[in-house]
Amino acid sequence: MNNYVATFKKASTHLKKADPRLKTVIESIGPCPLKPYRYRFALLLRSIVSQQISTSAARTIYKRLHALSGKGQPTAEKIIRLSHEELRSVGLSNQKATYVHHLAEMVLENNVRLHKMHLMSDAEVTEELIQVKGIGNWTAQMFLMFGLCRPDIFPHDDLGIQNGIQVIYELKTRPDKQTCIEIAERWQPYRTVASWYCWRCLEMETPDGPW
Repeated sequence: MNNYVATFKKASTHLKKADPRLKTVIESIGPCPLKPYRYRFALLLRSIVSQQISTSAARTIYKRLHALSGKGQPTAEKIIRLSHEELRSVGLSNQKATYVHHLAEMVLENNVRLHKMHLMSDAEVTEELIQVKGIGNWTAQMFLMFGLCRPDIFPHDDLGIQNGIQVIYELKTRPDKQTCIEIAERWQPYRTVASWYCWRCLEMETPDGPW
């Protein structure tokens, strides 16, 4: 993990020099603690559960699903053994229950090679993940950021990122996609870290973040 600590220390130094407004946020919040998440299947499972519902509801449903799958982290092998009705019983919608099963199937059939993704490019990871029903570009970006700790991912369509930029830059309205992209150009090659600070900036007012 020392490599990641060194990378993010370097990222903070770069970002503070590149963006004076972000510098204030970084100095207020402190070091970025991101590190690769070991349980890749569980991370994707949680991302599907969390779609289009509140953070508290997602936590409750995921906790039930985790318990239903048995001891230890949820795996594709465990999830595939659960029936559609069992998945629905923890609070998953009919559609999400289908997505969860499809994720397990794709992993077990080796169409989504979670065990090899640290060796793949960002584009290759995204290409494999979006084969899964219920996983789009945003979820792939979250996986790259929080699962693999890739340093230069920028989810410009994320509302939290847009709101964070609005706060940091004291904009009257939430910036559009193109404005966010232009602002983030100065953050390269550490847009993941800058994005993390955008989310944390919002948490100064609201305790629940995206993960």
